[in-house]
Amino acid sequence: MSDDRRQGRKNDVRAQGGRGLERPQTDFVQPARRVAYEVIAAVRESDAYANLLLPSRIKRAALSTADAALATELTYGTLRMQGFYDRVIADAAGRPVTAIDPAILDVLRLGAHQLLATRVATHAAVNESVELARQVGSRATTGFTNGVLRTISRSSADEWRERVLTEATSDDDRLAAEHSHPIWVVRAFRQSLRLEGRETELEELLSADNAAPKVNMVILPGLSNTEDTDGLGLANDFSPIGFVLAGGDPVHLMQDSGGRLRVQDEGSQLAALTLSRARPVAPGERWLDLCAGPGGKASLLASEALAGGASLVANELVPARAALVRKALAAVPGEVPVWEEDGTRFGDDHPKEFDRILLDAPCTGLGALRRRPEARWRKQPKDVAELSDLQSGLIHAALGALKPGGVLAYVTCSPHIAETRGIVATALKRWEGRVRTLDTASVLQGLSSSELDLPGDGGSVQLWPHRHGTDAMFITLLERTE
Repeated sequence: MSDDRRQGRKNDVRAQGGRGLERPQTDFVQPARRVAYEVIAAVRESDAYANLLLPSRIKRAALSTADAALATELTYGTLRMQGFYDRVIADAAGRPVTAIDPAILDVLRLGAHQLLATRVATHAAVNESVELARQVGSRATTGFTNGVLRTISRSSADEWRERVLTEATSDDDRLAAEHSHPIWVVRAFRQSLRLEGRETELEELLSADNAAPKVNMVILPGLSNTEDTDGLGLANDFSPIGFVLAGGDPVHLMQDSGGRLRVQDEGSQLAALTLSRARPVAPGERWLDLCAGPGGKASLLASEALAGGASLVANELVPARAALVRKALAAVPGEVPVWEEDGTRFGDDHPKEFDRILLDAPCTGLGALRRRPEARWRKQPKDVAELSDLQSGLIHAALGALKPGGVLAYVTCSPHIAETRGIVATALKRWEGRVRTLDTASVLQGLSSSELDLPGDGGSVQLWPHRHGTDAMFITLLERTE
């Protein structure tokens, strides 16, 4: 944008912020908007997880079903498209978003989402945003907020899209702007897809990240009958133990089933089943979930182990997450030990002790941006390097804790090559002659009656939201051959 054009927008905003600006008709902020703002602000201020905080805020505010749906849309829609809205706001305000008070910027993002992506009336979006600005900022910020949002409201969503894309500096920057991803994430996705010969699917993948995911449920094997879910939804495309919820509140289903039915992405189900069903279970086997928090995969593995006469140990270093694991395992009969040990020491502390190990390694979470949209703004490229060091230490320790002939499933909810194929390649080199890759793709395909479309050599599997409808889970099965 030219300096003259930017200055013109700045003057326009200032003019609307003066004495003649239209005052909001009420000092009331609808509870759904208030809840959405509080969650968005908490994500920024304290790295809160929207998927954990939002339900509790909705419950605390006693929102109706309709208001709860609105709060959910406003929260996730704003977080998903934050990058795009920041470009719109900077244009409308005539200043970079870094020069705007963070609390007011949250108000503007929420208002921009209502104006450009919902059917909320313009006057309601602007007036209540101005009132929010008055409550969280100074008197001066109300005029600024009013001016910016009224400037945004004068152009349609398509006009803003065209304007923002015109200012993009490269093809990757255009994709980053349009689909609201950091440019480094766009480039990481491109690289991973290129390895599969699917680079042309990049835009489809970015679009899938911004689509609200379906609610996927898992039936813990041996603890519930599939008949218990009749009429609740349609069977999964690939996982034989789950279904897509047709509607309603999954919380009540989970409570009524005593935890035997629970929300779990189909990709997570497949990751756990790839280990538990890689080969027939021999009674007496010992299994380990090395990084078990918050416990979803551990619960599935525990029920699978119980059915086959094996036993599971769950390990989680962080005490708060270990408590979540214990809670998740409560639905499985018997006692599943939950240890709180350093996973990177298992090779020394528990050498050759386990027949099967799941290493669902801590990662950037870039594969679950549909469910945790704020993760794209929370992570930075430097985080990948730090996590890669941890992942390498964990996979080395896990292989050391594996019995000869035992199987390790290395899993991440990220498609970033440095967290996936790079980690596996380093481990194979370090353990050369003592570890081999199994045909993970064949094991995974054997679980499903539908074709999974898994390109590559079969040693590693990368699931994708746009292709499989799952989170972007990476799965590799390794066998210790000594």
